[in-house]
Amino acid sequence: MTENDPNFQGLTVASFESRRRDEIAAIIEKRGGNALVAPSMREVPIPENRSAIDFANCIITGQIEIVILMTGVGFRHLITAIEKHVDLQAFLNALSDITTISRGPKVVAAMKEVGLSPTVKVPLPNTWRELLQAIDAEVPISNQVIGLQEYGVTNASLIAGLEARGGQVQKVKVYEWDLPEDTAPLEENIKQIVTGKVDVTLFTSANQLNHVLKMADQMKLGEQFRSALRGTVICSVGPTMSERLRDLGFPVDVEPENPKMGPLVKLAAAKSADILVRKKQIRVALSETGPDVNNTQAAWYNSPFMKACRREPTDVTPVWLMRQAGRYMEEYREVRAKTTFLDLCKNPQLCSEVMCTAVEKLGVDAAIIFSDILPILEPMGLDLEYAKGEGPIIHNPIREANDLSRIMELESADSLHFVMETVKQTRADLPAHIPVIGFSGAPFTLASYAIEGGSSRNYLFTKTLMYRDPGAWKDLMERFSRAITIYLNAQIAAGAQAVQLFDSWAGCLSTDDYRRYVFPYVKSIIAGITPGVPFINFATGNPQLLPMLAEAGAAVVGVDWRIRLDTAWETIGENYAVQGNLDPLSLFADHIELRRRTKDVLDQAAGRPGHIFNLGHGVLQQTPVENVQALVEMVHEISSR
Repeated sequence: MTENDPNFQGLTVASFESRRRDEIAAIIEKRGGNALVAPSMREVPIPENRSAIDFANCIITGQIEIVILMTGVGFRHLITAIEKHVDLQAFLNALSDITTISRGPKVVAAMKEVGLSPTVKVPLPNTWRELLQAIDAEVPISNQVIGLQEYGVTNASLIAGLEARGGQVQKVKVYEWDLPEDTAPLEENIKQIVTGKVDVTLFTSANQLNHVLKMADQMKLGEQFRSALRGTVICSVGPTMSERLRDLGFPVDVEPENPKMGPLVKLAAAKSADILVRKKQIRVALSETGPDVNNTQAAWYNSPFMKACRREPTDVTPVWLMRQAGRYMEEYREVRAKTTFLDLCKNPQLCSEVMCTAVEKLGVDAAIIFSDILPILEPMGLDLEYAKGEGPIIHNPIREANDLSRIMELESADSLHFVMETVKQTRADLPAHIPVIGFSGAPFTLASYAIEGGSSRNYLFTKTLMYRDPGAWKDLMERFSRAITIYLNAQIAAGAQAVQLFDSWAGCLSTDDYRRYVFPYVKSIIAGITPGVPFINFATGNPQLLPMLAEAGAAVVGVDWRIRLDTAWETIGENYAVQGNLDPLSLFADHIELRRRTKDVLDQAAGRPGHIFNLGHGVLQQTPVENVQALVEMVHEISSR
């Protein structure tokens, strides 16, 4: 190894590998890690395995037409279980005459030991999904009896996939998993993790995780262990392992493209130090600030904006503007010229600087953090780029149900630590009486970007998936709604006093489609937000959606300019606050016309508690900055009570 090779830099690395314990310890230590390797499981052959004998006889007599071998060690156990009870050579001859499918190279090696080679080899990463894809490409299984050699636990997804293709599955289990006979090393590793002495954890099989959690529960350390494990860099050998981690609520921080032990350790050595820094940053951000949403002594608590969110009377109508820090301001353009947009979004100091500059220059009553709705897509597995002159582009869009496997659950806000740091930095840099607003894109808008691959005029791909495959749509929207809930709550914990959901593209939907395909997921997000935090629900393009924006549970409903404010408020109901709704293009009028339009919106609000003045959408790039300043002054002057 050279000094430029990936190195753990002295980090403590825990592994739960059993068969290759010494090998993984050597690899970790070679890459500069302190290895703590404890076996977590052992294979226990099933004694007097009658089902294995019956399985072998079915193959010999031609009752099974296709055999799927899942593991090399399982194939060897199968041979051991039957060799004293059936004609072994007849069994091997029968296997050579039918279609055999090998899930991975270890199966190929085990078959070679008895003079066999598989008919079909499943490609990397050798998961059940690749297995089904290989069958679709090479092996018609409709009305065929398929023998499935299982390992440890039943894979319900694989069996469902085989049966959906018309196959009749006859499974055989040849061994079971159990805890190691000596659990002392495993118990010690668990204690080391609980006490915070482990930096990196490596998992190379789903059953390792099952057994580690089982052991932690037996030690009465289950909850402490789960919490401490999330603070380590969690490394998964491949997709099957990652799926199990996410199913149990753990983030996957590292996963190599090649699902093998060597690449796993190498990638972990390269990334772990940086990931630990990010995890520490977000923990510090959350612990130092914390959700003080009910702190009635805070300077921002009785600000005009917060009082309006609670529909309390105010001395002046509060005003803030969507995209109030943007390209129309010279100060922003100077910062933006030095970096890319995505890099700017990931720089908390610059994000705070551009927003605080805008607040000071405009005199607004609240500050929305400077960020974008799309960075959340990156940790969920989508390849995002902001192309010059083209806007955001997703290079690996979701087009059909099979693509959903690429969408990863956002288990925590760690991967978006820079947004939480932006919240914290903005809160620290702003005057104490100015509330900070966090935000996210709404599930429909995020899903549309992910499906279309960018902006769209007709949402062809989005609506095609939505209408043709409601199950896939439900899965996708649930993943986004869970992620958004985590994301917004993390912003609140980092110091945001209110949050807004942007559904910029929902206007393309009819009211019936919105209620069926979008409303349940927005409602679940709002229900999951930290109690006491004002939630602004904003969708643009179709005023007929307004009643459902309120019905979803928001404290404040954002209104665009396509409907009069008084009509919108009457439609929504008096028990909601309303935000809006000047046409952004009004800012291009002369000051006399701008004042008339501003007064018209305020007159429609009629001084009722709960009005937050805003545009019907964001400030446009070409807007004269002096007109924006004039607007804020006009709102304050006209509404002063």
